[in-house]
Amino acid sequence: MIRFFDILFSFLGILFLFPVFLFLYIAIRLESKGGGFYKQLRVGRNGKDFYVYKFRSMRVNAQCDTLQATECDPRKTRIGNLIRKTNVDELPQFINVFKGEMSIVGPRPHMLSHTE
Repeated sequence: MIRFFDILFSFLGILFLFPVFLFLYIAIRLESKGGGFYKQLRVGRNGKDFYVYKFRSMRVNAQCDTLQATECDPRKTRIGNLIRKTNVDELPQFINVFKGEMSIVGPRPHMLSHTE
């Protein structure tokens, strides 16, 4: 029953938020070099690794998988600051939910460095 809810909710989220996804993707690409999305390796159910999707909120850098962002992190872009404050950077995780890698209900998977 939870999986059915996840599929339905994530599909509707992706469908209705697609214009927001498109706008943010273009805005991120125009503000700085690199892709509009960011993927980060996380540990899922039964210890299986998967990539979680987010909107990119920082300039491309070598420390993205090891150093967690801080409040005044100079790596963040202007739009990145806004989407982090509003948690909009998390919207692409609906894709992960739809694929069955995460659930709307939880638990939230942590970065690999936090799991270790």
